[in-house]
Amino acid sequence: MSHPMYEDQPEMGVSVEDEVREPRQFKVMLHNDDYTTMEFVVLVLVNVFRKNENEATQIMLNVHNNGVGICGVYTAEVAELKVSLVHRLAKESGYPLRCSMEEV
Repeated sequence: MSHPMYEDQPEMGVSVEDEVREPRQFKVMLHNDDYTTMEFVVLVLVNVFRKNENEATQIMLNVHNNGVGICGVYTAEVAELKVSLVHRLAKESGYPLRCSMEEV
């Protein structure tokens, strides 16, 4: 059933499926260095990335053993915020911990 207000308007030719796009996703990664303590990395993972102690320890070990560890996958805005938070916390604590994001 058509609505009288829209009867004289041509079809747009765009379906709802065409208009809805998934937001781009970014993985956030921590990078190993020779100065940041393992305990601080776990603390960051628990407080910034909301990981439990076991998950945080596993990611920290990946960072330590492989040079990099993935903390999670987020939209661009959330990923940027988390990278910024990590850098701020590291700087305030006197650590050179690096965090980066990369599109998935």
